Amino acid sequence: MLNRIFFACVFLGLFSSALSCRWMEHKFRQYSGNSLNLLDMMANNITNSTEDEENTVAFPDHLYSQASKASAEGKLSFAVHILKEVSALFEEDQSSSSWQEVTVENFLNVVNKQADELHSCIKGHSHMRKRNTKLHLYFKRLSNEILVKMGHSADAWELIRREVKVCLMKADHLVSSLLPSNQNS
Repeated sequence: MLNRIFFACVFLGLFSSALSCRWMEHKFRQYSGNSLNLLDMMANNITNSTEDEENTVAFPDHLYSQASKASAEGKLSFAVHILKEVSALFEEDQSSSSWQEVTVENFLNVVNKQADELHSCIKGHSHMRKRNTKLHLYFKRLSNEILVKMGHSADAWELIRREVKVCLMKADHLVSSLLPSNQNS
């Protein structure tokens, strides 16, 4: 009898080792869509397109490629790291941006909720102990090479908004790849 219970527990443990998180399965798409919609609401038309090209910091696609091949926990960890870095970036001085403060606050609330909930989906949280230094440096470069160099101007924030949208779409894609196929649309 104890032997059967033991095997049942082992079987359940192995069977449930696939990442399962109720929030991710039921709320992630909604929150992801909300964060992207809020970013779109903050859009500002800027006219100096040559400045756009000079002040870009390329997303580290090689890191994304590595993350897309990682375990479910690795994918979630990378997505959570992106969300936390986005949140930290948006804590910088936005006084020159044309955004409504309430929209930015709502955006940060949604992004932080996503990060917290996805973080809670990571079993053992071992993936979260080690920060991805290269990803962190990418966000630091966004801050230094765009925001600081351009004086936290409205144009600088518009460039950041565009870069962040790409980052959030990449995080969305990673997490969506873990959802059941009927929710992956």
